[in-house]
Amino acid sequence: MKQVRCFLATILYLNLTNAQEPFIVKPYLQIGQNPTPQTLQVLWHAADHDTVWSVEHRIGTKGEWVNTPLLTSTRVAVSGIEAHRVYHAALAGLVPGTNFTYRILKEGKTVFTSDAMAPKDAGQPYRFVAFGDIGAETADQKKLATQAYLSKPDFVVVPGDIVYENGRISEYRSKFWPVYNGDKSDTSGAPIMRSVPFIAAVGNHEADSRNLDKIPDALAYYMFWDQPLNGPLGQEGGAIVPELKGSDENKKAFLHAAGDTYPRMTNYSFDYGNSHWTVLDADSYVDWTDKELTDWVAKDLSASKNATWHFVMFHQPGFNSSIEHYEEQQMRLLAPVFEAGHVDVVFNGHVHNYQRSFPLHFMPQNKGTLLVGGKENKKIQGRVVSGKWTLDKIFDGKTHTTPNGVIYLITGAGGKYLYNPEQEKDPDTWQKFTDKFISTVHSMTLAEVNGKTLFIRQISADGEELDAFKITRN
Repeated sequence: MKQVRCFLATILYLNLTNAQEPFIVKPYLQIGQNPTPQTLQVLWHAADHDTVWSVEHRIGTKGEWVNTPLLTSTRVAVSGIEAHRVYHAALAGLVPGTNFTYRILKEGKTVFTSDAMAPKDAGQPYRFVAFGDIGAETADQKKLATQAYLSKPDFVVVPGDIVYENGRISEYRSKFWPVYNGDKSDTSGAPIMRSVPFIAAVGNHEADSRNLDKIPDALAYYMFWDQPLNGPLGQEGGAIVPELKGSDENKKAFLHAAGDTYPRMTNYSFDYGNSHWTVLDADSYVDWTDKELTDWVAKDLSASKNATWHFVMFHQPGFNSSIEHYEEQQMRLLAPVFEAGHVDVVFNGHVHNYQRSFPLHFMPQNKGTLLVGGKENKKIQGRVVSGKWTLDKIFDGKTHTTPNGVIYLITGAGGKYLYNPEQEKDPDTWQKFTDKFISTVHSMTLAEVNGKTLFIRQISADGEELDAFKITRN
């Protein structure tokens, strides 16, 4: 009888083992370090075991399955988190704007399948969603995930604060992956990341926690995203990168997990369709008075002069009418660079509401005043930048659709609690550059690009249109 019980227990254990979920995080798409309309990257997280994985994809639903030979993995073994591996596979040979299917095989057995669409090329229309300050595990964050999924974007951009509060692996697991990469669309989120690439800028909640002895699983941004590394490198303690703190053991574990993404994956650029995107780190530790940095932005925009549209994305807005974070104006210093580079729209987060500026030109007065505080009066908290702005109030986005200046759009109502709802119906509290201010509902930005026409709508978590405007290029 004892032998029978042992046999049954063994069978039960084997059945449970075979039934175990093969993924810690199910597959999701990224644009990769060298994005093109013919390529995407698929990533997934799995247990720290030697396993034979393979990836196949096919064009359409009846094409021939093609094996993906470029498959790599990185071991993540930071203190407090069970060691696991992040796998990367390159999907190549895609047909721009065409549906495809990919599947993941473990030990030769298919364990995951998803449909997706290849990136669009310069001649194809496309749409994207933008929302920041998202990973807060709130009901409206989950509603917006569903709204984004139902809008069928070609990609999603996140202008910072991906997860709260400290950009940790554990926070991604509870507040991000279940919401944006679930198995179905319901009140808990939607299966959007497996078919649509997300593209992110770093926010303060991604990058400010740099003491790896206090939070060993911080800075997960560098472990989980696969994005271009074509920006300035920077050195720790310099104009771009603050010092990484912690024991040698904890720093070594993080640097191994991050690989070549650290510290470079905070300032980068890429092309999508007929647009050029410049993504920047706007955190207060970055010294945007540094000429090398501003020269890089200027050169990046100049090199993309053949693009129809120029978009910029970063976290902390330079032009903000909220009481919250008003003093963080350091990115105003780049306004002349954006204007010279013919930037159309700047997408920001950080401020948890929606704001849209009039098209504007701005000339900073000197380099502004650096604000320092904290317990030791050494923490940089922002920079107040005065200057002169010129507003285009003829542009209305309906009958007058060619703006004279850059439009600054804050889309930080993606899930975290809202800032300054009392200001929405009190325009006397808005700065003169602000055209729209909506702070009582969570929302996302939905943009549609078709040749020389850009149509942008702001959509609430319940699907209501809050704002809409059109830009046309000559």
